[in-house]
Amino acid sequence: MNTAKKPLIVLLAAPETSASVLYGLYDVLMSAGAVYPDMVTGAPGDEMLDVRIVSADGKPFHCIGNIPVEPQSAVGEIGKADAVVICDMYTSIYDVPNGRYPREVDWLKRMHQAGALLTSVCSGSLLLAESGLLNGHQATAHWAYRDMFQRHFPKITFRNESVLCLAAEADRIVTAGGVTAWHDLTVYLIARYCGYQTAIETAKVFLFSGHAEGQSPYSVMTRPMESNDGPISDCQVWIADHYASAKPVEKMVERSGLNARTFSRRFRTATGFAPIEYVQALRVEEAKQMLETDKLSNDDVGAAVGYEDPASFRRVFKRGTGLSPAAYRRKFQRISQIARPY
Repeated sequence: MNTAKKPLIVLLAAPETSASVLYGLYDVLMSAGAVYPDMVTGAPGDEMLDVRIVSADGKPFHCIGNIPVEPQSAVGEIGKADAVVICDMYTSIYDVPNGRYPREVDWLKRMHQAGALLTSVCSGSLLLAESGLLNGHQATAHWAYRDMFQRHFPKITFRNESVLCLAAEADRIVTAGGVTAWHDLTVYLIARYCGYQTAIETAKVFLFSGHAEGQSPYSVMTRPMESNDGPISDCQVWIADHYASAKPVEKMVERSGLNARTFSRRFRTATGFAPIEYVQALRVEEAKQMLETDKLSNDDVGAAVGYEDPASFRRVFKRGTGLSPAAYRRKFQRISQIARPY
């Protein structure tokens, strides 16, 4: 048996953590080096990583779904590690994310100062954001947190299309997107600490294929509620039913009674979108639903949401989803075929 010191990977969890993320990470990281040889030769290999679950106080708790968790340590008992993975910690997109995890955030700053690689899954990046360690960097989380990052952490560039954001890797920070992005993060960690071949073998064991298309095909426009700005709120209500009309921004400006520049400024303040971006996002959302369920041709879908020029529709759609309309239809038809018996 290999007695060399193993890299220590610490999984930070809380009651708001998903069991699938926490235990998925734990199972896969613990399997690195051990399971693949057993499957191929019948002789298990040595586990290559030391993986521990920690929480703020180290006491047993129940995570989402009332699943029991028994941490091996409190954060204060771990002073040094090779890497920390901040599991997802669910936060409503309408909540204020600051101040929820003070002990964990302070500990993360100490761990980073001591040389640890800090990584996160989904909403776990909110703790990194609050720590200030992401300021001036690009980062990702689940696509639904885009507006929250823009409101509360304006010094961070949010990459809602990314599954695994390595932009701050040189500063020992890596963030992963939506919850199943832990697959990609796990492969990355195994490659970094156990080698590329072990990462490939582990991916074969668990049938990981990665998310090469990013998050964009899965993202949905998270529209803010109608604002307190009366003219803008009225335009939001109107455009929800008239997004396919010709010259929709001009019509909203006329409807608001404001000049174009004032309207654009107030609209962005209220919604987080420029007016034309808002219209395009609405059109793409409607087109996505039609491509998922209707039998109209791709060009007819484009026309139905307001694009007479098929090339313009394809360009706007791909910018919003990362896929062409045809590729998007194929992707989600496969999912519908799986779900159809139910």
